[in-house]
Amino acid sequence: MRIAYAQDADLAKQLSNPVASLISVPFQFNYDRGYGPQDGHRSVLNIQPVVPISLNEDWNVISRTIIPVIWQDDVAGESGSQFGLGDVLQSFFFSPKQPTAGGLIWGVGPAFLLPTATDPLLGSEKFGLGPTVVLLKQDSGFTYGALVNHIWSVAGDSSRADISSTFLQPFVSYTTPDAWTFTLNTESSYDWKNDEWAVPVNVSVAKLVKLGEQPVSFQVGARYWASSPDNGAEGWAFRAGVTLLFPK
Repeated sequence: MRIAYAQDADLAKQLSNPVASLISVPFQFNYDRGYGPQDGHRSVLNIQPVVPISLNEDWNVISRTIIPVIWQDDVAGESGSQFGLGDVLQSFFFSPKQPTAGGLIWGVGPAFLLPTATDPLLGSEKFGLGPTVVLLKQDSGFTYGALVNHIWSVAGDSSRADISSTFLQPFVSYTTPDAWTFTLNTESSYDWKNDEWAVPVNVSVAKLVKLGEQPVSFQVGARYWASSPDNGAEGWAFRAGVTLLFPK
């Protein structure tokens, strides 16, 4: 039983590492409200497959994809309801297979914004790209670090606003010996075109369990919008998730 707990805790700890050599498929649901004068709301299911690819004995490239499925209502004034696919964000992290001598884990590579939205109000109608980097350390159950990217629009509908946006995700988590993980992070973004911050602060708890032989992590949490753009989300919001893990 202790060995099983240790294996589960190790898998849960790997989930806290964005560049772990672990195939996983998170399904993350977010509900936000308070958009604009109509108090609009938005529900987003992010499907986020993570696939490590071995390049050689020393290096991996980690493919991380975010596919948003969105349902929203009156997020831009009296704009009605929209449902469909949003813009996909695809990132690739080139990462050493082993931490540095000081225990640092890192990855760097390109990120691509793909204009896959099925409705003009669900996406930017712009193709974007830029750099992304992650740096973290894991010690005694704790994981702490940050993930950053910046996206510039380089093509797309000329009538839509250009994009120059920085994403900052500092994070800290603690995984217990029985595979509970407690996480605090922000998923902040800065819009350089409009000089606006969006800063949701997230608190969540997750538990890794085995359904038969399949490892699954269940997550629930809340977030508070410490800052948001004009007509952006406000107040408290809700998050829940399920992650399927496929250890090698």
